[in-house]
Amino acid sequence: MPDGADNKRRASRLQHELPVAYRSVGSFLTDWATDISQGGMFINTRTPLPVGTEVKILIQLPTVESPVGLSGRVTRVAQFDNQSSAVPGMGIQFTDIDPSKREQLEALVMRLQRDLGS
Repeated sequence: MPDGADNKRRASRLQHELPVAYRSVGSFLTDWATDISQGGMFINTRTPLPVGTEVKILIQLPTVESPVGLSGRVTRVAQFDNQSSAVPGMGIQFTDIDPSKREQLEALVMRLQRDLGS
């Protein structure tokens, strides 16, 4: 990604780990979500799903009593054996997210950025 590309993103992002469970055809997995925003997240995994794969995600937000269910699509993959030393995993773009869930995610990102001083 070119320098400054992160500055062009529309939503506030948070570099923070949260446990996440996700399901795709034939598999149910758990990993850590990082780089979270109201529009998507990066899941740190050594076995990313192919770009274009649809996933169902369950994420436990610290501000919400029950896990939040989201739908998403894999938009980018960083393989474990890459030459750039990038963290292995996959970028997920949320699809069909309702306004209340989007607001919950944005409120979490903003609160944690304030509390963590990032």
